[in-house]
Amino acid sequence: MSRIGKQPIPLPEGVLVSIEPELVRVNGPKGELTERVSKDLTVEQEDNEVLVKRPTDRGEHRALHGLTRSLIANMVQGVTEGFEKRLQIQGVGYRAQLRGSDLELALGYSHSVPVKAPDGIEFEVPVPTEIVVRGISKQVVGEIAAQIREKRPPEPYKGKGIRYRDEYVARKVGKRA
Repeated sequence: MSRIGKQPIPLPEGVLVSIEPELVRVNGPKGELTERVSKDLTVEQEDNEVLVKRPTDRGEHRALHGLTRSLIANMVQGVTEGFEKRLQIQGVGYRAQLRGSDLELALGYSHSVPVKAPDGIEFEVPVPTEIVVRGISKQVVGEIAAQIREKRPPEPYKGKGIRYRDEYVARKVGKRA
């Protein structure tokens, strides 16, 4: 177990990490996250840093090592700063509004489309054509944003639908007379 990750994960003030066999728990000002770790890898805390070590340089251990290091770094960032994804809605009459903590979308269907906010996720609608998904878990924030986008993905002819803020939608010319 001599190989150490090239980048130790620094711990900001107020973040506590508890390491159990095959489990890492990170507590911070915004909440608590837990992640399972492969039994081949060892996770250690030294001073204000977390180190992930792998037993060999085999491909599978290197891959697990990088994955585990990224997951723990994302957990630390999540409990201190949090994550957010921004979605844009384009189309005449397409809009979003908050109903309590849940989201209600008008997407050109004959009915409105409700989206429930799971635990740890909050929605914000600064303008009716923009949705902000916030939370402490990067995975859950991305999954909820993808589920919202799935309700009406952007179409290539007019560009109508829900897209990520920075997403480029390739436009097609359409039928010519």
